[in-house]
Amino acid sequence: MDISINTPALLFPAISLVMLAYTNRFLALGSRVRTLHDLYENNDKKEIIHGQIRNIRYRIKLIKHMQTLGVLAFLCCILSMFLIYLGLTLFANWIFAFCMLCFATSLCFSLLEINLSMKAIELELSDMEGLEDPSVFEYFKNKFDR
Repeated sequence: MDISINTPALLFPAISLVMLAYTNRFLALGSRVRTLHDLYENNDKKEIIHGQIRNIRYRIKLIKHMQTLGVLAFLCCILSMFLIYLGLTLFANWIFAFCMLCFATSLCFSLLEINLSMKAIELELSDMEGLEDPSVFEYFKNKFDR
């Protein structure tokens, strides 16, 4: 089954929007690093800050891989379109399949990074006593028992 030149073109907006989201996450982490650096110098709760720094370092690496795979997917889309234009549809199909694999892997890394982001928020809240995270079922049970 051969693809038309429109098929890779359909991924352009999706990849662009995802790349924008990745960049925003990276900028937010950069801001958080600066805040943590100031807290580290002026705070006694260095254990919590150490945990957050480890989390952020790993998340930055994930975002780097996410962005790399996103750019690679974008370039493969362009190459696939060019190969279709040249009439080399077999190669275009393979390059487009690789593009989709890169994009899917990038999204999987993004899901992992989002999960780590949630753990970072839990770590931030860990020093507050009495604010345990109830399960969804406990939340609704407590809500309806009132």
